[in-house]
Amino acid sequence: MIVTLTMNPSVDRTADVAGPLERGGVNRLSDITDVAGGKGINVARVLSEAAPKYALPEVLAVAPSSHSDPFAAMLGGAQIPHELVPVADPVRVNLTVTEPDGTTTKLNAPGAELGDTARNSLVDTVVTAAQRSPSPWAALCGSLPRGCPPDFYLEATTALHDVGVPVALDTSDAPLETLGAAMRAGSRESSFLPDLIKPNGLELGQLLGIDGSVLESGSEAGDFGPVADAARELVDVGVGAVLVTLGGAGALLATPDGVWSASPPDIAVRSTVGAGDSSLAGYLLAAHLELDPPERLRWSVAHGSVAASLPGTGLPHALDMDRAPHIDVISH
Repeated sequence: MIVTLTMNPSVDRTADVAGPLERGGVNRLSDITDVAGGKGINVARVLSEAAPKYALPEVLAVAPSSHSDPFAAMLGGAQIPHELVPVADPVRVNLTVTEPDGTTTKLNAPGAELGDTARNSLVDTVVTAAQRSPSPWAALCGSLPRGCPPDFYLEATTALHDVGVPVALDTSDAPLETLGAAMRAGSRESSFLPDLIKPNGLELGQLLGIDGSVLESGSEAGDFGPVADAARELVDVGVGAVLVTLGGAGALLATPDGVWSASPPDIAVRSTVGAGDSSLAGYLLAAHLELDPPERLRWSVAHGSVAASLPGTGLPHALDMDRAPHIDVISH
């Protein structure tokens, strides 16, 4: 089973403008859609749709939400297997504005406030569900809502490791900075270290306390060396694997066995919403199939690229990797 935890879920509202966005002006919308969102929800959606094709074990999305919230109805309508932990506050609404050239502007609300009881229940739900499978993964995804301490993901990872469940982590800002500080102060055997972490270039900088914009600009210019060095540093302190998504430059994967980069196929970018989440889903799917690290990277880049080529909140649907565009994977 692959269980995703979305601590700060959202109703993702995507508004497509007919032309370039004019700040301070009147902008005409060509379309508007609402879907259940949040990073873990997106990962679960991609995986659940791929499950029949690749004989994937059960997928489950865990999130805080009232069962009467519109978010819950959207989850059910999308046929995403889920388990909700009831909370009083409504699920936030995030607005994404997409322009015809693929430019994406996001306006994210802060989200509901979660107390100790809800947080503990969410972790218990993920641990219990993951233990139902002989080959589980837990993906802890997204920002933390109000009232949630920045070391929450460290404690959740430890709880999952205590029962033998590997953990993938995809977050940013204070939770990443807290993890980075703990890594620099901890030991290689620290149980809070994830088995896979998926930062982008800026987030990789947050983890290491360096300027992530330099890492991103270097990769955009074709120099993956600084990103590779930074990813190796995380592997050296005990992170199982580091998957760095780099937008149009592709992605890089570091494991104890090596470092590889891959550039995306030539596509017309229509919306970057969900591209990073799709990349993580592609990696987890390849990991379930026990593919080697270079193939896991290829699957990750293929899924992320397809997501970027789709409008609005479109995500890959059971991507046929036998027919996917060719993606070169280079060893560093």
